[in-house]
Amino acid sequence: MTSDVTADTELKAKHRVMWGNGDYPLMVDTFLLPIGQRLADGAGIGPDVRVLDVAAGTGNASVPAAQRGAHVTASDLTPDLLAAGARRPDAQGLGIEWVEADAEHLPFEDGSYDVVMSAIGVMFAPHHQAAADELVRVCRPGGTVALLSWTPEGMLGDLFRTMKPFAAPPPPGAQPPPLWGSEEHLAGLFGNRVDFHTLQRDTLEITAFARARDYGEHFKACYGPTIAVRANAAKDGRAHEFDDALDLFCDKWNLGTSDQGRFEKEYLLAVGTRH
Repeated sequence: MTSDVTADTELKAKHRVMWGNGDYPLMVDTFLLPIGQRLADGAGIGPDVRVLDVAAGTGNASVPAAQRGAHVTASDLTPDLLAAGARRPDAQGLGIEWVEADAEHLPFEDGSYDVVMSAIGVMFAPHHQAAADELVRVCRPGGTVALLSWTPEGMLGDLFRTMKPFAAPPPPGAQPPPLWGSEEHLAGLFGNRVDFHTLQRDTLEITAFARARDYGEHFKACYGPTIAVRANAAKDGRAHEFDDALDLFCDKWNLGTSDQGRFEKEYLLAVGTRH
């Protein structure tokens, strides 16, 4: 048991460092802002609702939820992201509570929230069942569980497949993040504890990059998982090979022109009632 706890502590420490690398707040500002709005809309959040945003990052979903009059707790494993969220101009005066917390071991009481949500956040907790169990535990019976996750078949799923040959072996028990965007995987995680009345796939259009390959350069500079995988590739003398693979990935997914990149990134919006 002690060795398991130690291994989990070390793994979470690595995740905290990984998400603190690069510039994830810049990624949010560059093209991810619509994601939070879409989750807050889909969850039906209104005034005076108690909301927990799990793996909230910089509060991409927390801020629009609070703007609707909800009482919001934004929790995340990485304090640097929470600090960046608290500094956001649109977060000022909203009274969001920013709390450092592990999605697999949430420090909140059973049934203490009306809405428990996560926008492309909890999907990156390594142990999916543990995280799902915590989402259910802290949501009150009759409350709402709302998730927005990239899909395995979409662009993010393919990015992780592209990076996998260059990555270090995953820790025991860790599962691929894009599985959270699978309807079947969610059914397995939540069983009959959550009745998902909304399971809707849609896409985020990305037009922030003049050239398709600029998308990959942005990820290498800003996105913790990509930074970590490229560092591992460089350690093995495969940095150029990784860069070439990422360039081809960008070319493959570009729906625009040579002068204007355009991508469509598929996600699953899942909203359900907790039994």
